[in-house]
Amino acid sequence: MYRGTKIVATIGPASTDFDILVKMIRAGVDVVRLNFSHGKAQDHIDRATLVRRAAAECGKEVAIMADMQGPKIRVGKFEEGKIFLNNGDRFILDAKWGDNGELGNQERVGLDYKALPRDVRPGDKLLLNDGLIVLVVDRVAGHEIFTTVKIGGELSNNKGINRQGGGLTAPALTSKDMEDIKTAMSFQADYLAISFPKSATDMEMARQLANIAGEPFHHKPMMIAKIERAEAIPVLQEILDASDGIMVARGDLAVEVGNAAVPALQKRMIRMARESNKLAITATQMMESMIVNAVPTRAEVSDVANAVLDGTDAVMTSAETASGKYPIETVEMMAAICAEAEQSEYNKLDADFLNVQFTRIDQSIAYGTLFTAHHLRVKAIVALTESGSTALWMSRHSIDTPIFALTPSQATQRKASLYRNVQAYHLLQEGGSHAVLRHAEELLMKHGVVRKGDTIVVTWGSPMGQAGGTNALKIVRVGEFD
Repeated sequence: MYRGTKIVATIGPASTDFDILVKMIRAGVDVVRLNFSHGKAQDHIDRATLVRRAAAECGKEVAIMADMQGPKIRVGKFEEGKIFLNNGDRFILDAKWGDNGELGNQERVGLDYKALPRDVRPGDKLLLNDGLIVLVVDRVAGHEIFTTVKIGGELSNNKGINRQGGGLTAPALTSKDMEDIKTAMSFQADYLAISFPKSATDMEMARQLANIAGEPFHHKPMMIAKIERAEAIPVLQEILDASDGIMVARGDLAVEVGNAAVPALQKRMIRMARESNKLAITATQMMESMIVNAVPTRAEVSDVANAVLDGTDAVMTSAETASGKYPIETVEMMAAICAEAEQSEYNKLDADFLNVQFTRIDQSIAYGTLFTAHHLRVKAIVALTESGSTALWMSRHSIDTPIFALTPSQATQRKASLYRNVQAYHLLQEGGSHAVLRHAEELLMKHGVVRKGDTIVVTWGSPMGQAGGTNALKIVRVGEFD
């Protein structure tokens, strides 16, 4: 069954075996996520090499997403590795505890985020371990935060801290992130995911650093903003404008804004991304139970399906494929859910065009192609493209006609792995439009996409080979070129 929604899979100890990774890619992985919160620079370089080798084995271009760690807003380590906090207990978060090697105990623990005492006030609620533990701030004295446990539980080493409602001043880009961006550019990561951005400036700075680091390789990655902070919601459009896409990172976001607010925010963010011609990835706990179980819960199936129906470009796995027991089965199940959900999508293409204003020739060609394909019920849309922009614009609208981006650029082919409803193939664009159209037809027939007699719509730029130059649309019956 054809699947337009893409799958982003995080790799880790459970999936860095070559044979397992090959099986995951064959099962449906389109983008591999490298989580820079874990491992050293060489580990990520080695994994990127493994991904490229596994993708080549499968005969498929797979994009690599380098996910930056962002600020470490975490508690320190404990003497016994963990403690148990009871409701009503007094507990101290100490920004200096640990500076001389002290480990946490039942009374206090150190902080990786030393600025936390400046960011909180009496009455604030601090949520630890993804909100499972809630502390209420009683008072702040210098480097110490005195709290009362409102909701207790087990607290172990290095668990995260959020302030309910947001408001932590930690910068999105740390010195570690800046070094990690250089590492990611050394193996030409196709996407950079930036954690905890609060403004467009955070994304602009990250893009500038990435472009500088990628310059020796003539490489510019696409930038994904991970929406995890409450402060990002009011300025979401500005962050979108400064990015190539967003990730609905539901873990930290839910802790800051509350679980109940996340579903509506997810729908809003995906809608805004599509309207802005940007990408959207839905992440966090999508198939969480498959870390230990061979099948997902019904609620997880519905969660993935609803993200597809919301219009997300991709759904993402985290621990399910990085450290879980069933990484291959997780991908297979997710692919099946996406394909099934797409069969029931409501096509509102005509409504999408009611108030559209075209500002560029290539953009108007893209919209004209969609309208033509929809009403003629063609077999495929074919975009002969250098940069992939035309295919991206067309993929922002729900249409049950598959889009094929044929490009001479390997970088464009990999980046298009994340575009919903787009399959990218390598095709040189030499010898004039007539010859290239023939080669395109032969390529699609080779891959079983079309047969003689099928009708397709083709777009290209004249002269060919120039990015952003799409200015032509042609309706073609396969095997009957003029």
